[in-house]
Amino acid sequence: MNPVTAIRCDLEYTVHGDAHFLFNIQAARTAGQRTLEEKLTVTPGIAVQEFEDTNNGNRFFRCDARQGDVLVVRYDARVELARPPADPQLQEGRIADLPNEVLHCLMPTRYCQSDVMGRAAQHLFGHVPPGYARVETICQWIRDNIAYEVGTSTSTTSAQDVYLQRAGVCRDFAHLAITFCRALNIPARLVVGYVRFDEPPQDFHAVFEAWLGGQWVMFDATAMAPVDRMVRVGTGRDAKDAAFATMFGPVSMRYMHIQVNHDGTAPSDNPDPRQATMQRQIAS
Repeated sequence: MNPVTAIRCDLEYTVHGDAHFLFNIQAARTAGQRTLEEKLTVTPGIAVQEFEDTNNGNRFFRCDARQGDVLVVRYDARVELARPPADPQLQEGRIADLPNEVLHCLMPTRYCQSDVMGRAAQHLFGHVPPGYARVETICQWIRDNIAYEVGTSTSTTSAQDVYLQRAGVCRDFAHLAITFCRALNIPARLVVGYVRFDEPPQDFHAVFEAWLGGQWVMFDATAMAPVDRMVRVGTGRDAKDAAFATMFGPVSMRYMHIQVNHDGTAPSDNPDPRQATMQRQIAS
């Protein structure tokens, strides 16, 4: 029997002026996972438009909010996971053999300047035999040399910034790994989703995938959580493509709380207040 993960995501925003919201918080429709149940609630009762990026399975919804509104979003889901373990013998492929839809994951992007970081990548990893083990070596170097510190990066922090300041959070770890991979001609992309951590607070988690042996293989540069339990939400070239929320207009986050139960039990209606407090601190 495949494992089932139960998820609850609560978001709350104060709307200071007329605004438009774009959310990507629902479990993706993609291989390796199947949504058994889900419910999306948006308060106040406003019109919501849903659409899907069929290339990656990303699911979006958007809505307007008026000045003075308090926008409250709740997403509940139970997701069955069926993600087989990766083969450590997988090899890197020739660029000439890459599928057309994978090529763009070799290119530098807003947060992953692989063209600028090419010399560093070759110096650090050019001597490592190509394949699965080289990507693992990249992850281990990041764990050994980049400190995981909340508050050390912002929404504009790039992989080059993280490399220089030697600190960041999961998104930054993933961006740096993606950048090193691309600089070594390994296609790589960002994945954002839900997974349970050993220590609170729960949050969206960012990992990455590398193209090895003709398939996408998931890695976690932070080693904070098992990638085989990750419920995929967003996939893209970098965080620009996979943000959980994008707001157009003057808004501020009041509350964010995520619960993830890998035993499939329903999330609590009375979550640990310590986690909620920590979430507010992170969001502020």
